[in-house]
Amino acid sequence: MKKIIFMGSVVSLAIWVLSCNQESAKEQTAATVSKDSLIKRGDYLVTTMGCDDCHTPKKMGPAGPEADMAARLSGHPAGSILPPRKPGAGTDGWVLFNMSQTATVGPWGVSYSANITSDSTGIGMWSEEQFSNALRKGKWKGLDGARELMPPMPWPNYARLSDEDLKAMYTYLMSTKPVKNIVPAWEPPAGPPPPPPAAAQ
Repeated sequence: MKKIIFMGSVVSLAIWVLSCNQESAKEQTAATVSKDSLIKRGDYLVTTMGCDDCHTPKKMGPAGPEADMAARLSGHPAGSILPPRKPGAGTDGWVLFNMSQTATVGPWGVSYSANITSDSTGIGMWSEEQFSNALRKGKWKGLDGARELMPPMPWPNYARLSDEDLKAMYTYLMSTKPVKNIVPAWEPPAGPPPPPPAAAQ
């Protein structure tokens, strides 16, 4: 009788262990599928929202400038030197873009598109909350108390994204190839435009 009870207990224990393992496997599969679907959704959003337009350097192709996918989403190249600005550039009624569309001169000064790859020089060390703060509140590096993001970053539009979309974008960007690139810091305005030349006598 004791032997039968013991065998019954062993069988019950085995069934319980097997059941737990199956549940754990299902949970792991669900998590993988969920992450894969987030990455896919994030890729779609990043691509269709035009993040490459400013955050990916350009190179000349057969039909003109095209995104340099080897440096995708790495922002303004650290070694790229802009032409000298004329006095008052950006405060004279014009906004200027460099050929790669990674640097912009306007009344706010000179802004450089950020590295948003998963590298530590990009957003690789950011928390999801920082990412959300950057797009929802327009805060530099998503830090409370930091300066606002400069134009042409359209964060007021992105502030309307759903929590799910922001999570998908963050998950996707954290899965991207890390590209080491330290983007130059924002530069304040160069000053007011020079006065018009005096009329000839």
